[in-house]
Amino acid sequence: MALTKSSNPVLSERIFQKARTEAYGETMTINGTVNKIAMLLLFVVAAASFTWGMVSVTSTGEITSSVYPWMIGGAIGGFILALITVFKPKAAPYTAPFYALFEGLFLGGISALMNASYPGIVMQAVGLTFGTLFALLFAYKAGWIKVTQKFRSGMIAATGGVMLFYLVTWIMNLFGIGNGFYYGSSLMSIGISLVIVVIAALNLVLDFDFIERGAQSGAPKHMEWYGAFGLMVTLIWLYIELLRLLAKIASRD
Repeated sequence: MALTKSSNPVLSERIFQKARTEAYGETMTINGTVNKIAMLLLFVVAAASFTWGMVSVTSTGEITSSVYPWMIGGAIGGFILALITVFKPKAAPYTAPFYALFEGLFLGGISALMNASYPGIVMQAVGLTFGTLFALLFAYKAGWIKVTQKFRSGMIAATGGVMLFYLVTWIMNLFGIGNGFYYGSSLMSIGISLVIVVIAALNLVLDFDFIERGAQSGAPKHMEWYGAFGLMVTLIWLYIELLRLLAKIASRD
């Protein structure tokens, strides 16, 4: 069965095609991939719990923290490990767990800082993230959402557009230009975040489809870790964008 493309750059058709050309014994399964996803989530939560405790609020409402070095280290470490995993999928059983740990350090810190400013926002973001995950998984398995070629092509284009948007806004921010355009709490900024959240969420559907096709095509066993890693990338992206969106809305109150 020919594999189709996913807009998630770490779950590209090329990766599975390359993997199938190599000799292997056991093959990838859906259950195996789900187990790997659960393990990576546990690693994220464990690391996040560590940095979460580094942020506190004084009786005067001042936020005190020693978390920034850990956050920066987690973000850089996660990025490096993600690159290694993308270019060396066979290393996924070793790199994916450490990727989850590093990302957990970053997520725990940013979540604690956000929650200190807007109490309760993290539980809302977590609930929405997993609510979206399970709702879309149910819709996908029930056949309510069909991954057609048009849908796939549209999501690839939309995701590429978001990545370009991130790059442009980052460059603009370096020069102090248009900070409120995306990072502020204007209605336009909230609208942009809503669009990005929708795109990130729909990427989950493509990831479900791609992992399922990878299992059906008999990809090697290590691709379970790679598939779990790819889905984690999308989940983390969705969570961060939901956290950002909720913070923008809360700041307008």
